[in-house]
Amino acid sequence: MAKNKFISFYEKSKPAEKPFEGDEASQQKYLKKLQWSSFLAGTIGYSLYYVCRTSLNVVKKPILDSGLLDAQQLGIVGSVLLFSYAIGKFANGFLADYSNIKRFMATGLAVSAVANLLVALLGFSFNSPLLLGTMGFFMSFCVLWAINGWCQSMGAAPAIIALSRWFPLSTRGTFYGFFSASHNLGEFLSFIFVGSLVGFFGWQHGFMGAAIAGLLGVVVVVLFLHDTPESKGLPPIEQLSGEKAVKKSAEETRETQKRVLRNPYVWILALASSFMYISRYAINGWGVLFLQEQKGFSLESATQIVSINALLGIVGTVFSGWMSDKLFRGNRHIPALLFGMLNTVALCLFLYSGNGLFVNILSMVLFGVAIGVLICFVGGLMAVDIVPRSATGATLGIVGIASYIGAGLQDIISGTLIEGSKVTTMVHGAMTDKYDFSNAGLFWIGASIVSFLLATLTWNAKREE
Repeated sequence: MAKNKFISFYEKSKPAEKPFEGDEASQQKYLKKLQWSSFLAGTIGYSLYYVCRTSLNVVKKPILDSGLLDAQQLGIVGSVLLFSYAIGKFANGFLADYSNIKRFMATGLAVSAVANLLVALLGFSFNSPLLLGTMGFFMSFCVLWAINGWCQSMGAAPAIIALSRWFPLSTRGTFYGFFSASHNLGEFLSFIFVGSLVGFFGWQHGFMGAAIAGLLGVVVVVLFLHDTPESKGLPPIEQLSGEKAVKKSAEETRETQKRVLRNPYVWILALASSFMYISRYAINGWGVLFLQEQKGFSLESATQIVSINALLGIVGTVFSGWMSDKLFRGNRHIPALLFGMLNTVALCLFLYSGNGLFVNILSMVLFGVAIGVLICFVGGLMAVDIVPRSATGATLGIVGIASYIGAGLQDIISGTLIEGSKVTTMVHGAMTDKYDFSNAGLFWIGASIVSFLLATLTWNAKREE
């Protein structure tokens, strides 16, 4: 009985017993209110998911300086989250198609916030007699970050399914573009908010701040995200928007999901996204450390420079949805190719342009805009466009598992390459480690090139009904 209650708690909401009463104008006004509420709750909630996910990216240098972990261990910790996230995104993408998206999304963010809080508390324990030891901390960090990764996978699919359940096809690209800005907004908040806490109080407070942000996100999701129009007494969005209604049973949905698994274009896009995520997470995960080690920037300056890419990514994602809907009539391939090449150019500029402030800011502006567009298109929308609405979550699961396996491998490979290039020298009478990023940089650029080349192979893919 307990199991049945648990499952029913997360099941998709049943239609309201009493339909909405009112004329067509009142119905449309009510619909708009619920649409905007769900859209904003999903966008803000997912941005705060990102703060809980990217908190590690800001604290790498302080942890390295403390001698607690080395670069290779930090790479492993980061990859644990990403691998767990990849598997979870695949599984939870399929489950989310059947779920109450409000409860599903809120649960994941709550546990993610707790994982950040526990890492902070473990960090504080090193200032007390109850020492875990460096290996104990490393293992505990890995376990908590694996849990964090799995729970992080409960965020994207519900938020995007909300768009599918609440918005018609004619405006999906535009709203998907705005929603995709949540990735960049979360990264920006992480670099600025978490980075400031780390700079003023120490790296443990960075994880504390992320936990607080996550709990605020839970409140937003619970109060303002809505499951389905039917649960609010409204007809399905297809009926409200005049689209052809396609109502599927659970069995039909499973069959549709199986067809998606056999669609080669979905897998090609998933692979393209995985290589794009290598370059994306390379900068977000190692960019601050790169600027500190290779170009001599302070933690404050490095976090501010890298945060620019997250801020400009908002422009890229918002612009991309509108651009593809209005200028290219739903065709995502041309802008995906153009911004894929821009991503490669921005990476080269960041890695090889020297230590001038302006040129490093410019590289992050270009990188942010390019990645913003690519997250929207290659990271989801191009695949969602070619599958039936009832398999949205499953499709995102396929793209997600590939993307984050790529991102996780990046963390391990980058950490190994960076640690392998370490040179220990004597500075002011003390032994100091210096890291070189030459090999890692070539790896990041190569992944970016492969990504946009793969995406071009899906140019003629057609939508499956």
